[in-house]
Amino acid sequence: MARIARWCFRRRKLVLLSWLVALVLAGGIARSLGSTYSNNFSLPSTDSSQALAIVKANFPAQSGDSDQIVVQAKKGLLASPTVTADVNAMLAKVRALPFVTSVISPYQSHLISKDGTIGLATVQLDAQAPAISSSQAKRLISTAQAVDTRLVNVQLDGAAVHNGEKQGGGSSDFLLGALLALVVLFFAFRRSLLSALLPLLTAIIAIGIGTSLIGILSHAFSIPQFATQLAQLIALGVGIDYSLFIVNRHRRELLAGRTVEEAVVRSLNTSGRAVFVAGLTVCIALLGMFALGLTFLYGVSLGAAFVVLLTMLSALTLLPAMLGFYGEKAVNRRDRRLLHGEAAQAGGATPEHDRGASPFWGRWAKIVERRSAIFSVLSLGVIVVVALPFFNIRLGLADSGEDPSASTTRLAYDLLAKGFGPGFNGPLQVVGAIGNPGDLRRFDNFATRLRTTPGVVRVLPTRTSPNGKAAVAIVFPAYSPQAPQTATLVNDIRAAVPRATHGSSLAIHVGGETAAGLDFSNVLSGKLPLFVAVIVVLAFLLLAAVFRSLLVPLMASMMNILSIGAALGAITAAFQYGWLKPVLGYAKAGPIEVYLPVMMFAVLFGLSMDYEVFLVSRMHEEWILSGDNSRAVSHGQAETGRVITAAGLIMILVFLSFSFVNNSLVIQEFGIGFAVAIVIDAFIVRTVLVPSLMHVAGRRNWWLPSWLSWLPTLHIEAEDLAHDDGGRQAAVQGAPR
Repeated sequence: MARIARWCFRRRKLVLLSWLVALVLAGGIARSLGSTYSNNFSLPSTDSSQALAIVKANFPAQSGDSDQIVVQAKKGLLASPTVTADVNAMLAKVRALPFVTSVISPYQSHLISKDGTIGLATVQLDAQAPAISSSQAKRLISTAQAVDTRLVNVQLDGAAVHNGEKQGGGSSDFLLGALLALVVLFFAFRRSLLSALLPLLTAIIAIGIGTSLIGILSHAFSIPQFATQLAQLIALGVGIDYSLFIVNRHRRELLAGRTVEEAVVRSLNTSGRAVFVAGLTVCIALLGMFALGLTFLYGVSLGAAFVVLLTMLSALTLLPAMLGFYGEKAVNRRDRRLLHGEAAQAGGATPEHDRGASPFWGRWAKIVERRSAIFSVLSLGVIVVVALPFFNIRLGLADSGEDPSASTTRLAYDLLAKGFGPGFNGPLQVVGAIGNPGDLRRFDNFATRLRTTPGVVRVLPTRTSPNGKAAVAIVFPAYSPQAPQTATLVNDIRAAVPRATHGSSLAIHVGGETAAGLDFSNVLSGKLPLFVAVIVVLAFLLLAAVFRSLLVPLMASMMNILSIGAALGAITAAFQYGWLKPVLGYAKAGPIEVYLPVMMFAVLFGLSMDYEVFLVSRMHEEWILSGDNSRAVSHGQAETGRVITAAGLIMILVFLSFSFVNNSLVIQEFGIGFAVAIVIDAFIVRTVLVPSLMHVAGRRNWWLPSWLSWLPTLHIEAEDLAHDDGGRQAAVQGAPR
């Protein structure tokens, strides 16, 4: 780290130029290639994927995505001559699009509401939604909506349509988060605007490169539309935090009287090591999503990990270069006068005052030390109370009813629900593989019985494939796609299949977007324990190697799980119970996005480890020097309390800004969840629970059992402290006391 710091400091022009060139190149390549974001939830070996495979193999014209055009007569009825002519002319133009294979008008299918004002047309595309480009989807929307708006209201829905409709807060949420972070940094650095700008600038450059890389990656992986905003949300928080810790240490070294170059070297050789380990932990947690074996999450995982990695690298290379350009301006004018021996004229504090712990955090650390057992119980109780709603969490996939109110998908959803009932927004595809004429009769009988099944409002006539080897019946539930009754209906239909196919070659599967979402939820829930185990074990081994301890990584893992549990509990209350609906203005309370717990666990486990590494590394540094656990814990807490809470406040404001400005429900859920988790982690776990538990544990904190002695030693301290570590560890490797 010292060599990296000196090289970047002395070649700061080259380092800055390299980062700027990388930013321009990545942005240029991303713009020239474009992006192919898609929400592809398909899973192999599930019932819905088998249904889709049968349709693709036997209905070539229907193997692509099926989207809906909802038409509403503003005056009179759909059957009136002027409206009919307008609708038919519009559907003819849609049918002529090169990527459209067929269009079934409401006049053909008789899918017209009872009052005669709302109709449903079905558009069949030549490819599944992930293969439909954003430009094609936009062309479909614009062609359908190019009608006489005085007569007809036209709205569209479907997976491909979502690809063409930009959702989210755009750049406004990012700018608001950056502005709020700048305000906190300004006061954290004692009103030094130049110091406050440094973490923000380095983070923004890294994020610019990273988000361009995500767009490029979308050509190789299935990456959902929200991946870029999620990566920005994560990276803006961690990137500023990483630079904040290094700049804070750099300012302390300057105020201790060191030269600018030596201050840069020491800050990177101490805080920079913690940043490296913290960033590595976040990347491990994010890439751990590959253990799930779900291709939908690969792109999200890689994209977020790339951006986090870039923010870490910018903090370790670009930041030292920028500090070289800044010189002594990293501290404000008043403190610069102190540096040059003008303390008497300034009438202020001495430089030593800024080097150590702040008086408030010093007093608080002593209070926690004296009442460690009581604080352990109280803080743990607060976290458990916040986490309680988690035990009632219900997972699912958001439907168009939760899209922004002005979006065409949301308007189409509302029109369908008004005209036909909520179930028309999530039809089920009952698909049969036919081996002989007897199988077809069995399938027809099965479809006929479905008409009397509770929860079914309509079943369209069976369609047989041109080759006679497959049949499809479209089933419309009585409830919306997210309703628990719809999940029950899917399970009931599947439970009735064995009896209907017994003794025959007929195979029946239930597919469609709603059934695929349920399958995705079930598969993901089943893989979650493995994912959690992989992340916890890898992070445990990393921290055990860094701190040569058993209790510290074990405590960190348990505390992080508690923080994540509290965040999921808060999300359940906010979105599933609907407590924040009046504040955020989302459409309706409903299940939590099925992939959110997995992604939140990956991200928050990494972010929580950031604070753990920054806090415990300072404690470990003091423990190596003094050998006194109480002094090490209190001193480490006192010295890091201000910067950890400032970093936590920055993250909280960034996450909340995304939640309140962004109109994407997924981003709102992530933002609120992350914000609550950081409140718990930075202001309860790191400032109360972990220090109090470490006081209770005493010297056992730094004991490593012999069965873990095979772990490599990863020194997070500077070299001089690392050499002292061997003797200190030898003193505590025996029986802990």
